[in-house]
Formats: sequence, C-alpha cells, structure tokens
Amino acid sequence: MTRHGHGLVLGKFYPPHAGHHHLVRTARERCERLTVLVCAASVESVPLADRVAWMRETHPDVRVVGTVDDIPMDITDAAVWDAHMEVFAAAVPERVDAVFTSEPYGAELARRFGAESVLVDPGRTLFPVSGTAVRADPVGCWDYLEPPVRAALARRIVVVGAESTGTTTLALALAEHYRRRGGTWARTRYVAEYGREFSEAELASLRERWPQAQWEDVSFTTDDFPHIAETQNAREDAAARAGSPVLFCDTDSFATTVWHERYIGGRNPLVEKAAERVTHHLWLLTGHEGVAFEDDGLRDGEELRPWMTDRFRTELTRTGRPFIEVTGSRGERLDAAVAAVDELLTAGWHFTAPLPERR
Repeated sequence: MTRHGHGLVLGKFYPPHAGHHHLVRTARERCERLTVLVCAASVESVPLADRVAWMRETHPDVRVVGTVDDIPMDITDAAVWDAHMEVFAAAVPERVDAVFTSEPYGAELARRFGAESVLVDPGRTLFPVSGTAVRADPVGCWDYLEPPVRAALARRIVVVGAESTGTTTLALALAEHYRRRGGTWARTRYVAEYGREFSEAELASLRERWPQAQWEDVSFTTDDFPHIAETQNAREDAAARAGSPVLFCDTDSFATTVWHERYIGGRNPLVEKAAERVTHHLWLLTGHEGVAFEDDGLRDGEELRPWMTDRFRTELTRTGRPFIEVTGSRGERLDAAVAAVDELLTAGWHFTAPLPERR
C-alpha cells in the first residue's frame, strides 16, 4: 500500500456522517499528514464553524480547515473548476500528494492539485449513507452520526414548573414513553435537575456541622446559580450525545434564571448567558392547580407556587420560547405532552438545500 506525504479530503460535511469519517480515517492511515477541507456555502443552514468543530473533535489527529465556497458545482465546465480551485488553493496552499474521495470527480480534482487520486468505497457499500439522506431523514440515519452531530440535532424538551408540580414525574414518563418505541428511540435519555442534587449536597454539608439543620437553614448565594446552570448544560449535552433524536430535561439553565429570582431576587447575567448557549425546542410548563404540595425535605414556599407558575409563563412568553401548559391528571398531562412532542418531531428537521451540482 502506497504511503503518501500530504493527503487531502475535501467535502461539505453537511452534516458529517459515518461515510465521511471512514474516508478520513482511511486517508489518515495512508498519509504522513492529512488535511480535511470543509467547504460550506452561505445558503446552507449548518454553520461552517460547527462542521469544522465536529470534524476536529472526531479526528483530533488531522488538520481540519474550513472555507466558504459559494460557487455552484459543474464538473463539465472548466471555468467553474478554475473558480473552485482558487477557493481550495487559498485554503490549502501547501503541496498535496494525494486526494482521497468517494466521488467520480476525484480524478479531476486530484489532477488539478497535481496529486494522485485515491478512491475509497465509491459504491458506499460499507456505510450506505449520504449527506442528502441525513438531511432528508436524520432519525433514519441516526446510527451513522457521531456524538457531536447527535447533540446538535437532538430535539430537546424541557419540563419546568413551580415546586411540587410534577416536573420530574412528567419528564421521566416522557422518556419512558419514547424508549418503548424501540429501535433508535430506545436510547432516549432523561436529564435530572442538577439544582436538586446541589441542594441535597448543601443540606448534607450543613448537617455535618449542625446535625439539626433543616432545609430552611440552607442559604444560597448568587454565585451558586451560574455553577448550577453550567452544570445542567454540560449534563444535558452529554445525554444528547449518547441518546436518541429526542431528549427530556427536568428543568434547564433558562429555568435557573427564574429560580435565581425566587431565592436571591433579580437576575444574574452569568446565568442568563448560560441559558442562551443551549438550544431547546419545546418547554412544558406544569400547572400547580390541583396538584398537592408534598414536602420532601427540600421544598418550601407552597404559597409561592402561583407566582412561580406566572413567572415561568411570563419569561417563556417574553423570550419567545415555544411552550405549552399541561394541566389536569397525570395521564392527561402525559397525553398532552406526547401530542406536543410528536407534533415537533413530525415537523422534522429543516436544512436549506445546498447549491446545485451539475454532473
């Protein structure tokens, strides 16, 4: 097997999938060093920076660079080829010894680089998937996606509500409902509320010094809340990487902004920033009416539940976050939530069409 000096893999990676990764790994094994060039058009809905980051994470031993290429492809037109090569050469100015592709145009691309053409699984027999297929049906192609892409595509559903309004019960029930669908859905994850874990640890720490301490003796500072929000984000992202196309979260960093109001008063800009760093797709607000308040040792403020419900409703509305309110019995809440989630999933994923190609 010939070993090359500098290899090149070029593509849109819109989004990257198992076939792309097989191509890159094959090229890496056959080259002293490898450059992966990610070419994105301005009309495409997945940012170039995201694709570059995904490829770098998946292939840490490879140099990954990105460029914007807004020239439609026409492999029959020499002038179009010349225009593309100007873009490619500006992004990868070094000598290229071998170009690795799975495409019919690989030979011409290599010739223009003055390099050897290496075809890798052109029939896509090892990984029968394409970027077009992923964009059309992410769920059907889920097993061909790496963790960072899954995390970006997973539909994230958040259950929020005042204390003792059934948020945990609903989030767990939703995760179990979708797991029972089997297949890809069997990996559906649930993300617990980190704020509760943090509170339990604070109470336990206080009781080490004062065994008689109760929940009302625990005090929070404004600095606790950015930590809670960032930890919630990190745990959620980890679950999205390993899970199915839908993820259920018992609260989120947005809800932490409201809990900061509840315990400290006012807003904390660091919590606000944490809430803006994660994309969620639907919030389910659990109503307090008709739900008994259960004091489990980490709850207080039963009289504040109407205020909390209203604050969640107001902030969800003000910030333009899509939400529904769920009320009634446990079964009625679950039915309403499933209907809303199914509607979201049925709407599917929207990718703008790439630039047209003539072959």
